[in-house]
Amino acid sequence: MATKKEYLDYVLEQLSGLDGITHRAMMGEYILYIHGRVFGGIYDDRLLLKPTASACALLPDAPREIPYEGAKEMLLADPDERDRLALVIAAMFPELPAPKRRK
Repeated sequence: MATKKEYLDYVLEQLSGLDGITHRAMMGEYILYIHGRVFGGIYDDRLLLKPTASACALLPDAPREIPYEGAKEMLLADPDERDRLALVIAAMFPELPAPKRRK
């Protein structure tokens, strides 16, 4: 099941307080970036975050889910918790790998 555009719009609205949030469509789902670094994605109308040390510490009870077959587990985040979500993503930023340079 692909993610609905309405769900993407809702998540982006919830993240609107953060600078540098962008997204890219990928096979019916969406990869989410902050200042060019991947922090998570939207898969089957679920907001999933990379399980960085800070994300795991700030979301200790978040269920772990697989975005698609063969992928690593990610943290299921609640987009309704706007302020908490902003705090988690901001804390994750230093732990996220920088984007690879294209040749």
